[in-house]
Amino acid sequence: MLSKGSHPYFLTTQPCNPNHPLFIFLPGMDETGKESICIQTAGLEVAFDVRSFVIPPDELTTWDEMTEELASLIQIELEKAPRSSVYLCGESFGGCLALKVLEKFPQLFTKVILINSASSFHRVPWLNFGSMLFPYTPKFFYKISSFVALPFLAHLNRLSPAGKQALLQSTSSAPKKTASQRLSLMREFELDEKKLSQITQRVLLIGSKEDRLLPSEAEAQHLAKIFPNSQLVILPDSGHACLVEADTNLYQILLSEKFIDVSCI
Repeated sequence: MLSKGSHPYFLTTQPCNPNHPLFIFLPGMDETGKESICIQTAGLEVAFDVRSFVIPPDELTTWDEMTEELASLIQIELEKAPRSSVYLCGESFGGCLALKVLEKFPQLFTKVILINSASSFHRVPWLNFGSMLFPYTPKFFYKISSFVALPFLAHLNRLSPAGKQALLQSTSSAPKKTASQRLSLMREFELDEKKLSQITQRVLLIGSKEDRLLPSEAEAQHLAKIFPNSQLVILPDSGHACLVEADTNLYQILLSEKFIDVSCI
């Protein structure tokens, strides 16, 4: 059990390899479980030294505070083992955090990957309205809401049994107070398009065409117009939680898009 006042930390699910580029993975809002993160980052260890950013449930903080804590953790990693390349990868809620850290610390990263970024949240009326009502919902409803949310998060026929269990566990792990605060963060999220348009690093934008939760394809296309050096990948059959789908592998996507330096493999 995490004690009150816990701080964000890096979860490492594979042996460290300081000879590989550092890969910073920022998962979705509720994904603090080792099982789901292992599925999402499977295969990346071939070419990267992977760190997954975990925000403990009792860490009720602002975008600016999360951004500063993330940057500090990355600096510590680079002091322990300097790298010539640092990849930043944000998925859903993590995509919002990635955009925030890029606005303030763009010099930290060599390449960027954004997957179904939740930066479109405020443009979805039913999500905005629902997030405002969320604090007033009865506790018993919150307990069953993870089951209700599953079909919106993923196409269940595309999940392995392990993937389905990991997704269910991750969506039910956060206390109601934590979920409410993070929904509020997404509702208030704003992009600084002027700052982001000055980023010259390569940015890979991945959007799921069959996302039932957010307009991820449209958001990826919108972000592609902001970043001057971007490339776009649309997953034609995937849902929002595409990285837990049995047929979706981030490492393979990066290979096919030539987003990995050959010397890293």
